[in-house]
Amino acid sequence: MHAETPKPYRGLSVLDASQGIAGPYCATLLAACGADVVKLEPPAGDWARGLSTRVGNMSVMHVTGNRGKRGIVLDLQQARDGEAMRRLAARADVMIEGFRPGVAKRLGFVPEAGKPDVVFLSISGFGQHGPYAERPCTDGVAQAFAGMVALNVGADGVPHRTGPYLTVDMSTGVAAFGAVQAALFEQMRDRLTGAAPRRRVLDVSLVHTAAALLSMNIAEHAHLGEAPKLLNVPAGSYQGGDGRWVMVALLREAEFVQMCGVLDLPDLSQDPRFATYPDRGRNREAILPIIREAFLKQTSDVWIERFQGARMLCDRVNGPLEYLADPHVVASGATAVMDQPGIGPLTFPALPGLGHWTAPAPGLGEHTAEVLAEIGPA
Repeated sequence: MHAETPKPYRGLSVLDASQGIAGPYCATLLAACGADVVKLEPPAGDWARGLSTRVGNMSVMHVTGNRGKRGIVLDLQQARDGEAMRRLAARADVMIEGFRPGVAKRLGFVPEAGKPDVVFLSISGFGQHGPYAERPCTDGVAQAFAGMVALNVGADGVPHRTGPYLTVDMSTGVAAFGAVQAALFEQMRDRLTGAAPRRRVLDVSLVHTAAALLSMNIAEHAHLGEAPKLLNVPAGSYQGGDGRWVMVALLREAEFVQMCGVLDLPDLSQDPRFATYPDRGRNREAILPIIREAFLKQTSDVWIERFQGARMLCDRVNGPLEYLADPHVVASGATAVMDQPGIGPLTFPALPGLGHWTAPAPGLGEHTAEVLAEIGPA
């Protein structure tokens, strides 16, 4: 039996009109913490229902971002549904939208439609202001624009997007969750001190989140006015003689000497070309083939045993199925199986610091009648 997630937001009303991953994931984290989240979808449904592995109009991507919500369908182009949306907004403590800038205003999904102290979150690709505000954006575009792709040059010499597929989307959802929580705390403080209610309008974008993930890199580039030397060469992933890969991390200069000892290359640490991190960065093309050749002489299991035996930072490069099967993951209860109607059992990792969240995502329009009954007739 998994411990229940904390529920500090019981009684909090959230109206989520976002689609995809970033906004919905923020809202599902609020739901995991006890909020009553109403997911508002157009008649065609959230576009995430059509991506990833899917059955009918339910997909793994949609479930990931919408667990624990109540789902309704409204056509905001229709006057009657627009009025229903405004009555839902009038009781919302938090409103979330992910339309292209300007669209939400045309539909009436605006801060003024909410409570006097509503927390209103807009999630977009490039933010609500600036010359690129209306540009379409995806996870990959945000990675490219912010510099993440340029810093992820593969062994083939090609700059690649950083996997997994939804790195920036999921991170944006987490960042938005933090921003909403900060605004809710301010809202609570206002109420406790008797201050006049005021709305909080939050602007969170994929591009700004991608840049925030690169905070150290951007600060270092700006400080130097150029690209810094490569960090901690020859740390990285190496293929053992059995074809499997291991990851070795290096934090201190002394660990390079240790690495050479483990690899039976003691003379390598005495080579003046490789004396320091900057030296090894400048001579990367000379040192890496030597390290790669050494790793091929033993299996990945042997190298992991040797490096971990020396108390060095090293582990196997797992795939998701290998992670799920790992004895530590199983013993620590790091994942839980959720029964999702329409798809079946789905395994999800615990929410860091919150625990397991196994409430299913709603079917398209599943709770429309129920929610509209709560707000009464127009």
